[in-house]
Amino acid sequence: MVEYGNGVSGVAGQVTGGSGGGGQTVDMGASASQFISDSMHTLSTLPPAALVGLVVIMFLGLVFLRRAF
Repeated sequence: MVEYGNGVSGVAGQVTGGSGGGGQTVDMGASASQFISDSMHTLSTLPPAALVGLVVIMFLGLVFLRRAF
């Protein structure tokens, strides 16, 4: 948006409005909840063959970890 005089402020990281800028706080509870929700949605949309393959890969990974340590 260089045409509107926003070229330098966009690069410099300035905020033009709101509470005057500054860092945003992160809601860890919401982030964890969204992570779990997104993961469950991804798993629910996988076809059965992919789910079986995922279980087999996880099992083999656990066997490998047990033998490695």
